[in-house]
Amino acid sequence: MTTALITGSTAGIGAAFARHLASDGHNLVLVARDKKRLGEQATELHDRHGIEAEVLAADLATDDGIESVAGRLSDRKNSVDLLVNNAGFGNKGRYLDVPMADELKMLKVHCEAVLRLTSAATESMRDRGRGGVVNVASVAAFLPRGTYGASKAWVVQFTQGAARDLAGSGVRLMALCPGFVRTEFHERAGMGTDSIPNWMWLDADKLVATALADLARGKTVSIPDPRYKALMGVMKVAPRGLLGGVSSRAGRKYGPQ
Repeated sequence: MTTALITGSTAGIGAAFARHLASDGHNLVLVARDKKRLGEQATELHDRHGIEAEVLAADLATDDGIESVAGRLSDRKNSVDLLVNNAGFGNKGRYLDVPMADELKMLKVHCEAVLRLTSAATESMRDRGRGGVVNVASVAAFLPRGTYGASKAWVVQFTQGAARDLAGSGVRLMALCPGFVRTEFHERAGMGTDSIPNWMWLDADKLVATALADLARGKTVSIPDPRYKALMGVMKVAPRGLLGGVSSRAGRKYGPQ
């Protein structure tokens, strides 16, 4: 049985990855800040699917938290075959309205943690000649809109570059770029969602199934829905100035309320 480590596993996309992988018979290492929720999740997945679910409480906004997860990924005796870097959050407010400490915390989780955990995982994966990493980004990575989008753009670029450098090693890397997904993300950030049209919402379980299929096909970027693929196609050919204006208006309409 293979083992997958998932950060931000207790809710949303991370929880959907945990459910899907457990149902396919993978053992899990579940990572989040809330040890109680982790324990409940591990027990449920073990009882339902008969897999082993290890819990690792860690705050990836801290050096200690990152180091503890990196240490688990570097454990050659209990190797991890798939890493899902899913932990993340959004800040409410425009640039300069958000405290610098909160901006730096976001970069710590979205960029530094992703870099360090991906590096810890892929070093041993490369030596074994197999393994995979899914770095959860966002379609916001393709829009000129705030520091959240900028951090996710870094995730996409880093993942594509690392995938190119590791080509032929047996290690696959993919950036997952979903749109709006019904999770705790917006509630935690204090963002209103009532004005978001129903057609823009994605189902987390379907998203994960598509993402894992894309990883198996060797894709380095996955936009797991035809609607968002079409939108991103339009964005690629739209004038940059127009794109910035549309992104700004969309952020005011669909972003923090």
